[in-house]
Amino acid sequence: MVEDPVAKWEEFIRSRYWDELLELADSYPLRRSLSIKFPDIDRYDPEFADELLEKPGPLLEAAETALLEIDLPIDVLLEKAHFRIVGLPRRYKTSELRSDHIGRLIALEGLVRTVTEVRPKVISAAFECQRCGHIFYKEQTTSKFQEPYDCPNDACDRRGPFKLLLDRSRFVDAQNVRVQESPEELRGGEQPQTLDVQLEDDLTGMIYPGDRIVVNGALRSYQRTTQTGKSTYFDLFLEGNSIEMMEQEFEEIDIKAEDERLIRELSTDPQIYENVRKSIAPSIYGYDEVKEALALQLFSGVSKGLPDGTRIRGDIHILLVGDPGIAKSQLLRYISKLSPRGIYTSGKSSTSAGLTATAVKDELGDGRWSIEAGALVLADKGIACIDEMDKMRSEDRSALHEAMEQQTISVAKAGVMATLKSRCALLAAANPKFGRFDKYEGIAQQINLSPALMSRFDLIFVLTDEPSDARDSKIARHIGQTTYAGEISSRGGYSKEELEAVMEIIRPAIEPEVLRKYIAYARKNVFPVLTDGARERLESYYVNLRKQGQDGNKPVPVTARQLEALFRLSESSARLRLSEEITGGDAERVIRIVEACLRQVGVDPETGLLDADVLAVGMSKSTRDKTRLMIDLIRELTTEHQGPAPMEAVLERAETKLGMERHKAEDIIKRLRTNGEIFEPRPGFLKLP
Repeated sequence: MVEDPVAKWEEFIRSRYWDELLELADSYPLRRSLSIKFPDIDRYDPEFADELLEKPGPLLEAAETALLEIDLPIDVLLEKAHFRIVGLPRRYKTSELRSDHIGRLIALEGLVRTVTEVRPKVISAAFECQRCGHIFYKEQTTSKFQEPYDCPNDACDRRGPFKLLLDRSRFVDAQNVRVQESPEELRGGEQPQTLDVQLEDDLTGMIYPGDRIVVNGALRSYQRTTQTGKSTYFDLFLEGNSIEMMEQEFEEIDIKAEDERLIRELSTDPQIYENVRKSIAPSIYGYDEVKEALALQLFSGVSKGLPDGTRIRGDIHILLVGDPGIAKSQLLRYISKLSPRGIYTSGKSSTSAGLTATAVKDELGDGRWSIEAGALVLADKGIACIDEMDKMRSEDRSALHEAMEQQTISVAKAGVMATLKSRCALLAAANPKFGRFDKYEGIAQQINLSPALMSRFDLIFVLTDEPSDARDSKIARHIGQTTYAGEISSRGGYSKEELEAVMEIIRPAIEPEVLRKYIAYARKNVFPVLTDGARERLESYYVNLRKQGQDGNKPVPVTARQLEALFRLSESSARLRLSEEITGGDAERVIRIVEACLRQVGVDPETGLLDADVLAVGMSKSTRDKTRLMIDLIRELTTEHQGPAPMEAVLERAETKLGMERHKAEDIIKRLRTNGEIFEPRPGFLKLP
């Protein structure tokens, strides 16, 4: 045991942290914490460091006393200053905590699940004796409020009554936080465990649901109480001493001078687009256009706040629709790992509450209702990847509409009204309605997503699995080499040169860590502006497309949403090469990508013309026109027969009078019946409601 811990701390601060202490004194009381790295204490005195881990309570109290007593050249009294320990040698998960750890200083890592409001907590309560008027203080050291037993005034020595004096009591800001184990570190079938953390003073209000953190503090326990009395089981909680952020948003990633030099060097490479594309899921063969679009999604457009208070999103939403087994899920998982706040979830197991937010009874606080954030809120300023989106229930999918366009999530449940931010890009994957694509059917009819949702995606890629000798042999070779590389890396016994040669096929052109810093640097520092040439090119492309629909009988080819997507993508394209200007080259690149997507999903299969209604309404103009004619035909035959129109007569008249193929007429009748626009009063007869 250290004989005089206060003197020991004073000596340590003077020798190792004097400059940091002067900085704290200079900015006090706005800053009230002195952060000390544990390895520095360990190098100074290993035995003292071990004692700090074993008995943090008295030693941390001594450290704060040392801060108060140390002589400073500045006339400041560090009365409310705190001593924060960071960089502990081992980080624990909640499931690893045991009874041996109680009372020790530990580092707990995990994901912030729930956060209570910051509220004042009394630490020294002032009481007045109602009999003699004596005022005295009682320190509050436990979670239960402690009232005095008798008056400390010798002349009185009565047992109350006592009045609590709020204006004389001392309070501190307090907050409770629930930290959960990171889901990706769990073994199969393991439930994520949680631990409550108590934070005080300047640690409060720092963290939010979804943050990945390391909390350093003393592990404490309290006895459980049941209906039958006190239990022999105890619960654990952490008394927080300091917080370290594990995973920052793109904007918060620390970029040093040498990183910036490397980033600038990479951006001047004429092959930069190809290098970034090759760095996205290199183990997956092909899909160059999709990977290029995913690169643009990572770099993002620029979100714009207009003078009238309107906000235009900069995030790019992408939908991948394709046959099973073509690595859609692999692409989603890779992107969620590459993005700092990437959340991966499967539509099959997600509800609207899990995706957006839900109101829960707050066990941490005092049983009030509070909001618990879902996946899209946790992915704020990152990317939310939703796999198997078509398997979600339609009412759950409708919760995405607001999140995608306004980038907010409004909650009105259990008397709680809130609007949460979800400024994330959405990357979704879906399978065709009937398992595989039918190339003779319009693509929009084969995707089990509502038109309102489909129209909110900037890019929709259709990935079909069609046999091709040349491509199949390349894929087979690529998978074979990737498998071999994985086998020999786990086996060992090979020289470094042999491993390097084999790994070449799956090595990204830019290392993931460097790419993350590159993206972070671009998003933080580069805000490109349209040049006249690029703006004219994008505008003329849009106007030329719209011209196709000027003839009254032709469909509207695109809407203003596609134009907004073009601008967003061109901003991202300029950001990718750290350019402050959006050039004609960027405009051509995004026109090529958008054109390819429109040709896949926005075409009327009957006429071959671009038709925005295919996505926006779920029905092409030609089908809509035929539907209207079919309703007129049924009305006409109903009048002729003075009752329900015979189905056979309707089909014959549609074939002879309208020139409609029989199977298409049957499809239209089926759709009208499903939508309730016509009904069958008896089999084989049709009637309008």
